[in-house]
Amino acid sequence: MNHFLPRPLLRSLFAVCLAVMTWAIAPAAFAVNNPELLPDYETPVVDLANFLPQLQEENLVTDLNNFEAETGWKMRVLTQFDRSPGRAVKEYWGLDDKSILLVADGRGGNLLAFSIGDDVYELMPRTFWIELQTRFGNMYYVREHGENQAIADALETVKVCVTKEGGCIVVPGLPREQWLLTLISSVVGGVICGFAAIPRKEGQAFAWQWALIMSPLWGILFLAFGVGPVVTRTSDWLPLLRNILGFMMGAIVAFIAPMFNQPNPSESESES
Repeated sequence: MNHFLPRPLLRSLFAVCLAVMTWAIAPAAFAVNNPELLPDYETPVVDLANFLPQLQEENLVTDLNNFEAETGWKMRVLTQFDRSPGRAVKEYWGLDDKSILLVADGRGGNLLAFSIGDDVYELMPRTFWIELQTRFGNMYYVREHGENQAIADALETVKVCVTKEGGCIVVPGLPREQWLLTLISSVVGGVICGFAAIPRKEGQAFAWQWALIMSPLWGILFLAFGVGPVVTRTSDWLPLLRNILGFMMGAIVAFIAPMFNQPNPSESESES
């Protein structure tokens, strides 16, 4: 399979599968109840797995406390590896509808899981959290940046979206792997459009009827999967321009390809 798809695309697809699986099993982590694992003092960060360097943990504690005081949103971080405090964290932190709990568990395929209050879903839907988990918690991102940076990046993204007017439908930013998927989708959409527009009648220059009939297919590939993910995640015009050019190049190549298969008039005359 590696001979057909670039390694970054395989990583992205594999990370999506892991995130969905982890999302489905994450609530099971709260089935246990071990309050003795929690400290006897109040802190927004409980680093049982020692993922966070001491200085970073201290800065994160200060940052989350200040963020809660300024905005009213309660963000908490729990890291675990061997054992989990489980349900005890709800009482320890007093988690409510305005709470966001990030759980970093090194035992699964995806590092991150989230427990979200009902008020948070009004700003960021469930699909947002799955994408956030996929982007920063997959094993490849963690391997390249470390557990501590994956946690920090996810928290910063949440802070931006929870304070943004209207929240976020998707995770801001466009990773290269995700952009490559949108580019491929754009090119494939262009190829389908080009093939559909090939003339089929004598004297016809452009089969616009067939291009229109096939528009639901190439339109979904280009607009929904090629343009949509780009414009909703970044204001940078360069990825969008590249996808548009990719669509146009795919359409042009597919449209003119049959011309190269037509016999040369001079060759036909010589044969006759």
